[in-house]
Amino acid sequence: MSEHAARVEWRRATPGFGFDEFNRSHTVRFKGGEIAVAGDTLPDYLGGGAGADPEALFAAALSACHMLSFLAVAARMRITVDAYEDEASASLESAGAGKAWVSRVVLRPRVAFAATVTPQKLAQLHDLAHRNCFLTRSVKTEVVVEPRD
Repeated sequence: MSEHAARVEWRRATPGFGFDEFNRSHTVRFKGGEIAVAGDTLPDYLGGGAGADPEALFAAALSACHMLSFLAVAARMRITVDAYEDEASASLESAGAGKAWVSRVVLRPRVAFAATVTPQKLAQLHDLAHRNCFLTRSVKTEVVVEPRD
């Protein structure tokens, strides 16, 4: 078993603390503070939109897990990957009673290989990565992989 830590820091930067008034900007720190990511919510959720919103961070975590699983599967199959990028997105949906949830995350990876890889082999790599990504297995959110050329 392993532990993975993140520290979230927020300080009030507004005179009042009404629901429509308080700032949503915050900092997410990793590795004992060595890595800092500015966080915020989108203006639709009363934030300034200046930092990464939690929904995007959620999509990024699933994307990174899929990528790392993909690279591991490819390496085990002795298929050399030269580059990997993903345009991941998270979709919020109403769960009723004024509550929302991230119902779907779409991963749109683009992979460059050192040698030609058939479309069937690419599909197999993504399928194995999807099944081996422990974050995907940990959430009820639908995670869809739509590879790009």
